[in-house]
Amino acid sequence: MSRKQKLVLLLLIDSLIIVGANIFSYFYMAPYIEITVNILILSAVLQLAFYIALGFIFNIFTRINRFTNLKEMIAIFSATTIAWLAEVIILFSKSRRTLFLAYLITTFLIISSRLVWRLIVEWKRNGKHISDSKARKTLIIGAGEGGRILLTSLSNSSTSKDIKVVGFIDDASDKYRMYLGGIRVLGNTESIPTLVKEYGIEMLTVAIPSLKREELQRILDIVTPLGLPVNAMPALEELASGNITISGLKKINVVDLLGREEVQLDVDQLEGQITDKVILVTGAGGSIGSEICRQIMKFKPKQLLLLGHGENSIYLIHRELFCKYEKQPIEIIPIIADIQDKQRLVDVIQQYRPDIVYHAAAHKHVPLMEENPVEALKNNVFGTKNIAEAAKEQQVKTFVMISTDKAVNPPNVMGATKRIAEMIVTGMNEEGNTKFCAVRFGNVLGSRGSVIPVFEEQIQQGGPVTVTDFRMTRYFMTIPEASRLVIQAGALARGGELFILDMGEPVKIYDLAKKMIQLSGYQQDEIEIVETGIRPGEKLYEELLVSKEKNAEQVYDKIFIGSVNGFSIDTVMSFVGQLPEDKVEISRKLVEFANESNR
Repeated sequence: MSRKQKLVLLLLIDSLIIVGANIFSYFYMAPYIEITVNILILSAVLQLAFYIALGFIFNIFTRINRFTNLKEMIAIFSATTIAWLAEVIILFSKSRRTLFLAYLITTFLIISSRLVWRLIVEWKRNGKHISDSKARKTLIIGAGEGGRILLTSLSNSSTSKDIKVVGFIDDASDKYRMYLGGIRVLGNTESIPTLVKEYGIEMLTVAIPSLKREELQRILDIVTPLGLPVNAMPALEELASGNITISGLKKINVVDLLGREEVQLDVDQLEGQITDKVILVTGAGGSIGSEICRQIMKFKPKQLLLLGHGENSIYLIHRELFCKYEKQPIEIIPIIADIQDKQRLVDVIQQYRPDIVYHAAAHKHVPLMEENPVEALKNNVFGTKNIAEAAKEQQVKTFVMISTDKAVNPPNVMGATKRIAEMIVTGMNEEGNTKFCAVRFGNVLGSRGSVIPVFEEQIQQGGPVTVTDFRMTRYFMTIPEASRLVIQAGALARGGELFILDMGEPVKIYDLAKKMIQLSGYQQDEIEIVETGIRPGEKLYEELLVSKEKNAEQVYDKIFIGSVNGFSIDTVMSFVGQLPEDKVEISRKLVEFANESNR
């Protein structure tokens, strides 16, 4: 049924109810009160006219009736009540008792018609669910607002016939055996194993948006031995779409267990820094670069320049942002360029005149750079020098380089080149109008170069999961959090700073592997974890600062300033200009030089 047809049907039903209520009131009150037919007709016409007018004002005829709730009932009550009061004023001396009776009957029947409509729709859908043997029996963990929203969305979804909610789980004792949306609270989280067996549960869905990670881990510890999939409620946008299926439920991943509370950005400061400005992001197609672009778009820059060497990755982020923000007056410009080509960078910066450059382009894979030190040198050192010099020559206001914790006491080529790049960037701040800074942080969860995709692939293949050393630890941060903090650090820059992001507590890679096995629904003894030995250039423990860089100054939530140390930019450039051609010697000298700068 079309929207127009539904509106006509509702008008017809409500009109018949109003006319019928007035006729009933007339005959019911006739033995007691003298009422003329003219008064009957006049009262019915007045009530109908006022109700229809008020119905459009209160949007009574344009609401989705299968979602009828208290708000819809209040709207109908308001319309019928105001219509009745208007009748009483006009027909003050003409049978107020008859008008009141018609008003009561009208209000009751119109509200009842909406509730009956909703019941019929739900009955049809519930009937389909019950008759469908493929519907998966589900428990919703959380009988609060999140659980109510999820249940309502599932009940009204045209594609949710594959999900049957059997009951709720909640640790609040006062909710036990209570009902939410007609579904009973069957027990607490500790009773999940018993309930799964008793009701033949096939899936669990967590519907507690504010659930702490420690509590989520405790629930997973209870559920994992049962071998059942555990999901979380999807985003509000998906709930609103009304098309929720099992595949649409959010899969709980390691980010949910290791991620931290999101940092709140200084919106006013960032709007002054980014809004209506031209922003250039190098490495815009990478994990960090693309997320920086997503975060920047929220602050409505004038232009966003997506610069990268890989055409496919730039195409993908450009298409994503263009589709999402096509109605906003933000020019998103894809630029294919290699940071090793300085003249190309100069031409780009001269053409677009960016206010800020976020330099995220780099080679980051430690073992690969051990095998290819010349490429690490060309990209991470000379590439950084090229883009920094181009920015300085064209008087870009702010230049932010993304660094890594591997630049601290580096035993590998990748870390050494990033340490040298830090010295180049911070050293360029000594003169000129551009504010240069570097931002250092650890591993990001879910990036293309992280260990997590490797573990996921190994688990899907049935194992074993390989860990180079069971003692190895790493700092982890989510990509969105790291990107937000990078942008905030850029707004805080005064020139020459080395910003250090608070990474929290380090995580053992062995524990990370165990959590990922658990999240995949396996027992630990089902997927073997094996130790393969440390690869060339790897460290057991990562650091964010060497002892001489430590500084207690916290400039923002989770952002610290490390003391800048190292060689002058002239010394750095003299060193890289005299490197030998042999790759073994290049690797050795790069590592030696980077570590000397920290002494």
